[in-house]
Amino acid sequence: MSNYSFWFVVGSQFLYGPDVLDTVAARASEMAEELSKVLPYPLIYKVTAKTNAEIADVVREANYDKTCAGIITWCHTFSPSKMWINGLANLQKPYCHFATQYNREIPNEEIDMDFMNLNQAAHGDREHGFIAARLRMPRKVIAGYWQDAEVQQRIASWMKAAIGVAVSKEMKVMRFGDNMREVAVTEGDKVEVQIKLGWQVNTWAVGDLVKEMNAVTEQDIDKLVTVYEDHYDIATDNIEAIRYQAREEIAMRRMMDREGCKAFTNTFQDLYGMKQLPGLASQHLMAEGYGYGGEGDWKVSAMTAILKAMGENGNGASAFMEDYTYHLVKGSEYSLGAHMLEVCPSVAADRPRIETHHLGIGMNEEDPARLVFEGKAGKGIVCSLIDMGGRLRLIVQDIEAVKPIMPMPNLPVARVMWRAMPDLLTGVECWITAGGAHHTVLSYDVTAEQMHDWATMMDIEFVHISKDTTPEKLEEELFLKDLAWKLK
Repeated sequence: MSNYSFWFVVGSQFLYGPDVLDTVAARASEMAEELSKVLPYPLIYKVTAKTNAEIADVVREANYDKTCAGIITWCHTFSPSKMWINGLANLQKPYCHFATQYNREIPNEEIDMDFMNLNQAAHGDREHGFIAARLRMPRKVIAGYWQDAEVQQRIASWMKAAIGVAVSKEMKVMRFGDNMREVAVTEGDKVEVQIKLGWQVNTWAVGDLVKEMNAVTEQDIDKLVTVYEDHYDIATDNIEAIRYQAREEIAMRRMMDREGCKAFTNTFQDLYGMKQLPGLASQHLMAEGYGYGGEGDWKVSAMTAILKAMGENGNGASAFMEDYTYHLVKGSEYSLGAHMLEVCPSVAADRPRIETHHLGIGMNEEDPARLVFEGKAGKGIVCSLIDMGGRLRLIVQDIEAVKPIMPMPNLPVARVMWRAMPDLLTGVECWITAGGAHHTVLSYDVTAEQMHDWATMMDIEFVHISKDTTPEKLEEELFLKDLAWKLK
């Protein structure tokens, strides 16, 4: 993540003379330097663009620079927008239009025509904004004074969404076996996903994984078990089950790293040659930033990795999740999310425990080791990417996670309890109406606005279920979007 940067491209023209252009360049450089001190990624001043060629050149350079995660434009003076057409029409990186100005206030005593000629952002940004609208470009518009904390926070948020795009464009998913039999929502058009999102989704045989597992040494396992002991409490006497999970994790990591994969799937229906379904192994890999999807769900696997990259420090509190059951007591309605074994410890309220228990599903020869914990309280989102046939739809729902209202001592899995917006029952109706999957990514760090930005950058449909959503409004929205996307 630390290798990424964003480019600051400032618009002007020769009309104002060299002194004005020198001032614009100096101010732009200063702004980029100061903003870089507070933004999560460096903002690099590239050019004060004054011609079609300069803009086309910087866009071409940005497109082919793997470290450039996006460009931020600002028109300090009046920049005729026809000169931006060739460049913007070819831009392949996320694009933010920052409508700001160098000075906070109008200087009452000093303002004259020289000041007006130099400080024309209110003029220039409107001209610049028109051409992006005319080109129908996906973009983020952020207006406000560049030194205000809330404005800087919005830029930072957009940057993280753009990082999600960069990660998506290089995403490779390793599938161990196929998806769960007869399940619809985990299916999808892998060709369309690679065209739209950049994902490379391919399958490796479980037998290949078993072969890799057999090559793991006891010394390799000893080292990883020490890491487990540093991060988790050992709450089982079955150390061999833990060591077997370590063997699985080492083998999966080696295969993924060798192939450049950042996400993986498996299914309890295909454990050829394996004694345990990976539980602790999958959970610890997620804690390291890898994405995971159960039952072969490659869409949620890739999305988990992307949201992790968008979160704090490049690996935020985001986890593969599944709605399991509801608490429907009037006035106290909650959803209980969990999975058989694989929920990321990044969402844990306290230090997780390693336990071993029987798993009454799949072809496990032994009781799998897994992390058991309660999820932390806090506001968050759950999101689901689904294939609508001809287009992709990203559904995001606001939630409020709570400390589980009961201890559930006989439930040997990691779990999170939350209240869906606008309320549980309305939220369930809206989720089902929109076609949301039973698998989601739950995140405390990534916001609905960031996911909206990401969907805009990726040119896919976005549906947001919030505190203000009603089933009637959602049905109308989905109907109109269905018409619009069919015409697109």
